[in-house]
Amino acid sequence: MSLLLSSYNNFSNKLSKFDGIPALLLRLYLAPIFIMAGFSKTQLLNEEVTGIASFMADPNIIAWFGNTDWGLGLPYPVLLANLVILAEFFGGWLLLIGALTRLVSIPLMFTMIMAASTVHAPNGWFAITPTNPDISAAKMLTWVGIEQAQSSLENSVQAGNRLEKMREILEENGNTDWLYEKGNIVVLNNGIEFSATYFIMLLALFFIGAGRYTSVDYFMSKLLSSKRS
Repeated sequence: MSLLLSSYNNFSNKLSKFDGIPALLLRLYLAPIFIMAGFSKTQLLNEEVTGIASFMADPNIIAWFGNTDWGLGLPYPVLLANLVILAEFFGGWLLLIGALTRLVSIPLMFTMIMAASTVHAPNGWFAITPTNPDISAAKMLTWVGIEQAQSSLENSVQAGNRLEKMREILEENGNTDWLYEKGNIVVLNNGIEFSATYFIMLLALFFIGAGRYTSVDYFMSKLLSSKRS
């Protein structure tokens, strides 16, 4: 037993030399998502806008942030929209190279909280509606007596019926070889799943940092340490 524990301890110590890899993978996963999320909110897609103005929020995005009827109904929509662009677009690039990672993670986590609570929360958890209740994650929650999970399973049955009807209509009226060539059809639920997932990944980076050997933060830390000594 002692030999097994000693071997496991040695294995764990050797693993610590490679703990920059998961942090690097988290950053490489998240960076393009946030860069493009920020980019999509700017006027960069408008060919008539050039220069520094192109990095300002698109008027349609500002209207969506502020409108109480069909938008988010947030105060100071111009300020908030542009702050989100700064956090997502430039924060995404900093994540990519692993610079100021812990600091950058904070506003990005805030944007995920805001997105989840204002946009996705009314739709529940799932980003894409499960259409097979037998393999839905909600089924596990019914095992521990969570009543809301049963409603999710019933919704999966209804969504599955509708999805099957869509397929029948397409089979009768469409070229399904072409329509399904790039992927199958799904029912979009647009819940908080992705926002929550990105938040958890950012939270992990906040605590573990950008990763040794794989980030600007690591080499800057080594440089500062050598100067102090």
